[in-house]
Amino acid sequence: MNKQELIASVADTAGLQRSDAVKAVEAVFDAISASLKKGDEVRLVGFGTFSVSKRKASTGRNPRTGEPMTIKASSQPKFKAGKLLKDSVN
Repeated sequence: MNKQELIASVADTAGLQRSDAVKAVEAVFDAISASLKKGDEVRLVGFGTFSVSKRKASTGRNPRTGEPMTIKASSQPKFKAGKLLKDSVN
């Protein structure tokens, strides 16, 4: 399912106009993104938890030249599925 299919599904399930469903889906994505940018965790009971994982700087090698290079520290978004979501899939 892609984003457009998700919006169509939300519109059908909630009985919304497509434009309202677009606003709702975008608002949810924006709220999750804003929370993660602040370093907060988004916990949706039964569905899952969105969090930010810190990756330390490390040393790697350039695949073309073989030269050592430094890989910067970064923050990575992470999702852990909740029990109800896991159970519904299995």
